[in-house]
Amino acid sequence: MIKTLDVTYEEYLTWDELSPEDLNLVKEARRARESAYAKYSQFKVGAAILLDNGKILTGNNQENAAYPSGLCAERTAIFYAIANYPLAIIRKMAVVAGKEEDNSEPVSPCGACRQVLLEYESRQKKPIEFLFTGMKGRVIKFSKCSDLLPFTFDGSLL
Repeated sequence: MIKTLDVTYEEYLTWDELSPEDLNLVKEARRARESAYAKYSQFKVGAAILLDNGKILTGNNQENAAYPSGLCAERTAIFYAIANYPLAIIRKMAVVAGKEEDNSEPVSPCGACRQVLLEYESRQKKPIEFLFTGMKGRVIKFSKCSDLLPFTFDGSLL
């Protein structure tokens, strides 16, 4: 039996098309990207999270010579948010990534980050909007992280 999986997302051709709230979050992620420690790959990533209390928290990738003991920007931001605001709901996250300043291609999260996003979305029982982009140009926006990882593996399976 063949089945079809449909995933819905929004695509914006420029940052200027974003809502003011989304644009602000993307700009915060870009700012966070600047202080990423990417000595080995030169691939910097910044993430910004908007909590339901209005706070914006950021994270960035942190590499290490003992690869792969570094950590992605998405997980850095999520773990910081939950450690410091355990009762807050993550409303949305934006990620800006790229090796070059002129990169305009959206960069999607790795599998480990998708799994962590799914865990926290499931835990809070509310969707987390997720936006990702390069250094400029196109933006991809999902209304919920579970669309990033179909056929999910979560605690209900343990």
